[in-house]
Amino acid sequence: MANLGVVANLNKHLADKSYIEGFVATQADVQVFKAYADAPEAHNTYALRWYNHIKALNHEALPAAEKDDYLASEEAEEAEEDDFDLFGSDEEEDAEAARLRSERLAAYRAKKAAKPAVVQKSTIVLDVKPYDDTTDMVELEKLVREIQTDGLVWGAAQLIPVAFGVKKLQIMVTVEDDKVGTDFLEDQLLNIEDHVQSVDIVAFNKL
Repeated sequence: MANLGVVANLNKHLADKSYIEGFVATQADVQVFKAYADAPEAHNTYALRWYNHIKALNHEALPAAEKDDYLASEEAEEAEEDDFDLFGSDEEEDAEAARLRSERLAAYRAKKAAKPAVVQKSTIVLDVKPYDDTTDMVELEKLVREIQTDGLVWGAAQLIPVAFGVKKLQIMVTVEDDKVGTDFLEDQLLNIEDHVQSVDIVAFNKL
């Protein structure tokens, strides 16, 4: 178990937050969780609530953190300057500890500088609905897949019955976030005006 000062700092951080960063659990929570051998004591209410919640999750399924290494990030150093260090002690750092920390941060910055930028992607599931049961759905899917642009890859598709013999095309697409937006997809699909009556976004997930 980490020392009492460390746990107290974590408890303070989580007093008005549900997670280490952002509004959903991420790999940042996993990194911090793994730093604790045991659950926080009961009087650290917020830390204990967070610990039990993260323990129950599937860690491998959680999305990436905003920072590659939360424990070594520059933001953590800035937080320390605001009198909060998630893993610091209440005691003043001596010269050797300060030197080691500086070396660690320098190594992190070098790693970040050498690492190529991560391309942010999303998967989107779309419902493409025809006007009626006379629409050629095979042709409709063909026309949908002919929509091509940089950063867009069409995936699996299926026809799903709606009513009165009408079927809709449900299709998945993977996009690069900074190149292809949902407005572009909807506009392009609605331009297939002889076949497409409407388009709905069924699911949107960041990769």
